[in-house]
Amino acid sequence: MEVQVNKQSQQTEEGATLTQLLNTLGFEETRGLAVAINDLVVPKKQWGEHQLQPNDHITIIRATQGG
Repeated sequence: MEVQVNKQSQQTEEGATLTQLLNTLGFEETRGLAVAINDLVVPKKQWGEHQLQPNDHITIIRATQGG
């Protein structure tokens, strides 16, 4: 199925969870990571059970230090 990740099309399996998608995209380190699906923030503790739906719009943000 197709989802949008940071405005880019991405293919994933039907029934994939947010955690599975993040692993596929190479986000093994999730510290400082925030994810919203269809403009709603998904709490990190729900990533493993949140099933993606076709055409979901997923925004992934990584906090960085700066100064």
